[in-house]
Amino acid sequence: MSMMAIRAATPRDRDAIRLVEEHAFGQRSEAGLVDAIVAQGGAVVELVAVEDGQVVGHILFSRLYIEDDTGEFPAVALAPLAVEPSFHGTGIGGALVREAHIRLKTAGERLSVVLGDPAYYGRFGYSHARAAGFESEYQGEALQALAWDEAPEAGRLVYAPAFGSELAA
Repeated sequence: MSMMAIRAATPRDRDAIRLVEEHAFGQRSEAGLVDAIVAQGGAVVELVAVEDGQVVGHILFSRLYIEDDTGEFPAVALAPLAVEPSFHGTGIGGALVREAHIRLKTAGERLSVVLGDPAYYGRFGYSHARAAGFESEYQGEALQALAWDEAPEAGRLVYAPAFGSELAA
């Protein structure tokens, strides 16, 4: 019986990550977003799930800033989270989120933002109520946040430059 392992992504994983993203989303947009964030140096935590030597899951947290009258507050954006379709429902996505959260908290991160399914991300403590005060073109029920420590509750969300071109596509 094989064991799934979670580890930091490496440059050798780039092609496998691209395939997982394309298979999970059925398009190339998310894979392009990942490539752009990594190339621009915006990745904060990037993990892969490996089963029998094959990358079957991927998660990326990039730098995000909350801007207000007092300046910029560093936070992170979870995007994207992808699991090979044949591995859906096996707990890989949840394991990636939990491990990434441990690493982020250990590194001193205080706030994470995600744009996704509230029922799914709510399991990990994300809520729209925590993100409702942020100004964002993505404001709505799918915009959620999770704070591990004191962090702003209002301000304008400024994503990594790669999001401007990829999310608009």
